[in-house]
Amino acid sequence: MKKSAVCVLGTGLIGGSVLRAATAAGYDAWGYNRSETGVNAARADGFDVDGDIGAVLRRAAAADALLVIGVPMPALAAILTDIKEFAPECPLTDVISVKAPVAATVRAHELDARYVGGHPMAGTAESGWTASSSELFRGAAWAVGVDPGTRAEPWTRVVRLALDCGSVVVPVTADDHDRAVARVSHLPHVLAEALSVAGAGGGDLALGLAAGSFRDGTRVAATAPDLVRAICEPNATALLDALDDVLRLLTDARDRLAADGTLGELIDAGYSERDRYDTLDRWEITDVRPGDQDWLERLRAAGQRGGVLRELD
Repeated sequence: MKKSAVCVLGTGLIGGSVLRAATAAGYDAWGYNRSETGVNAARADGFDVDGDIGAVLRRAAAADALLVIGVPMPALAAILTDIKEFAPECPLTDVISVKAPVAATVRAHELDARYVGGHPMAGTAESGWTASSSELFRGAAWAVGVDPGTRAEPWTRVVRLALDCGSVVVPVTADDHDRAVARVSHLPHVLAEALSVAGAGGGDLALGLAAGSFRDGTRVAATAPDLVRAICEPNATALLDALDDVLRLLTDARDRLAADGTLGELIDAGYSERDRYDTLDRWEITDVRPGDQDWLERLRAAGQRGGVLRELD
């Protein structure tokens, strides 16, 4: 099957990895980056990246390319304004870490008819084109939107791209996605920052003694602060709920430690839930086809039960 064209807008860590992976999978793929340094770095590696957004989007419109928005949330509105001017009929997805605010901004720009939300659950503490890799998404979960009104044709193109990049696809609505990633992506960033500060509070001796548990627990605290803010702050409501839960857990553990020298139920519960994560059965969804009756709701329900897509007919 001939692969459709892909145009990536923003070629940092995630967008750059999409461009690399799509190219490796045989797509006609090119990209845009506003930074001259980023453009030059991508070109030096042999990739087709330009700093002229108008030229890039006119090419996309002529090719009916799937547009993949890879810029941070604060830059989204400007990119959508350009898309509306130069390529308003192209199918559209994104790789931004929140979905409901993105969908609302897309609607405000009247580009929602062919939009499908997306979010590959992969990354590193580094950023920029030089940190990108064609293998970043191999085996990773890639959330793809199944919100009411999603159309089968652009949805299928987004799913095929995710699969061709090496991911498994998790169907999810924007609100469900944002509540989930607040707990497993955004909260870990906040906890890593807090652990870094608390650990450093022990001075150079503590940092000199720190080993694997501190290193692993603070890995994402090495992410650029502005990027962490752009990832976490747009999901404030769901992140507040997650923070409230973890504060209750920590307060209970602290109170028990002060009262009787134990950490209460937290340790056993944490061990049990980590084991649940390690052994989660991501079963394959095989009985729902895009465009079937109630296909969006059926895919949403399957995703909530751990179902994933590994291929499309």
